[in-house]
Amino acid sequence: MYAEKMILETNQQGQIISLPTLPPNAQLEAIFLVLDQNTKKSRKGPSKKIAGKGKITGDIMTPVVDAGDWDTLN
Repeated sequence: MYAEKMILETNQQGQIISLPTLPPNAQLEAIFLVLDQNTKKSRKGPSKKIAGKGKITGDIMTPVVDAGDWDTLN
């Protein structure tokens, strides 16, 4: 079983405008999620309440503990 995402459009009567090509002799299960036409676009970046307020105060590249102290590597 595999999933294939298709976005279908309907006309004013709710009929599908263009039928997709489907595999022959197959059983399909369809779940329709109605896309909201008025959804806001997602923000690109942090909230304006916190933007620019962070500060790096030390070394962010070097690990805090030695790799030998990690039990997951053994």
